[in-house]
Amino acid sequence: MSADYSLLGKDGARAVETGLANPKWFRPNVDAADIRVLMQKSDRIAARDTAFWLGLLVVFGGLGIWAWPSWWTLPFWLVYGVLYGSASDSRWHECGHNTAFKSTWMNTVVYHIACFMIIRSPVAWRASHVRHHTDTIIVGRDPEIVAMRPPDLWRLILNLFGILDTLQGLLCMALHASGQLSPEEASYVRDADRHKVFLTARIWVGIYLAVIGLALFLGSILPLMVIGLPRLFGAWHHVMTGVLQHLGLAENVTDHRLNTRTVLMNPISRFIYLNMNYHVEHHMFTMVPYYNLPKLHELIKEQLPQPEPSIGAAYRRLIPVLLRQLRQKEAVIVPDLPNGAPPYPAEVERLRPFAA
Repeated sequence: MSADYSLLGKDGARAVETGLANPKWFRPNVDAADIRVLMQKSDRIAARDTAFWLGLLVVFGGLGIWAWPSWWTLPFWLVYGVLYGSASDSRWHECGHNTAFKSTWMNTVVYHIACFMIIRSPVAWRASHVRHHTDTIIVGRDPEIVAMRPPDLWRLILNLFGILDTLQGLLCMALHASGQLSPEEASYVRDADRHKVFLTARIWVGIYLAVIGLALFLGSILPLMVIGLPRLFGAWHHVMTGVLQHLGLAENVTDHRLNTRTVLMNPISRFIYLNMNYHVEHHMFTMVPYYNLPKLHELIKEQLPQPEPSIGAAYRRLIPVLLRQLRQKEAVIVPDLPNGAPPYPAEVERLRPFAA
């Protein structure tokens, strides 16, 4: 029987009835005082990283405009696209948690800039992400499950170019601008916040119409190369790294070590991704800012599965499981724990027969 991933379907209702929704998650044995130190936020560090990101956007966008329309413009737009269409995803994420900056207003400003770039409603997606952390990879409850089982591999491939996510974002923007929410959004967006969703969407529609109008007036797509199109051609990095967060791991479990993956990455990818490669650690302690996640990893790594040593290694382990899920959707990776780590809960036994 196929699982029902809809937030309004039978599996979501069953998760609530059985107590699987909003579960008590496994927590590692760690001194609370150490976690409090790591939870300290810094305007200085976040402002430095944000200024560097925005500065790179200005530099490479400016070089792209300067070299337009020669072929020399291509490498500048490729870098600009990743900074726009991928780095915005991690800034959206971290500032949405209000953990990047110590000052709330700084988180809010960067959050709204990143939301516009990635075409995600600031209010609706914040509510969605709260649910993702509350009910991580709980079928019928988590609105951010990247791939259902069996996986739609063509959807994953198309999203390397941002095609489906961008289309969905534009359709949601149009729906919100008309004063409506989707039925699933209505299940987690508070009534008091709906007017904010609609107002933001109408402002965004006005911006996009102005950019399109300027492109038509100039007879050039250059304005859209600066605003809009990078969401498509720059999406590949955030998709490449993002699908590694949970894909191929267990559904409907209450231990993040079973449904979330940490991957060691190169410094450039870590800057673009804001250290979200330490994803098990992030899910266990969501209020630890991105710049302290490497320290958190060192603090609790003896209680976690060994991280994948690189992006390539992670995919070499993941891809065979995805292909196996096309025939046997229960196939799953069950990471080994180091000696002396707290054991997995008893629910792991139902996964063992399908472990890859």
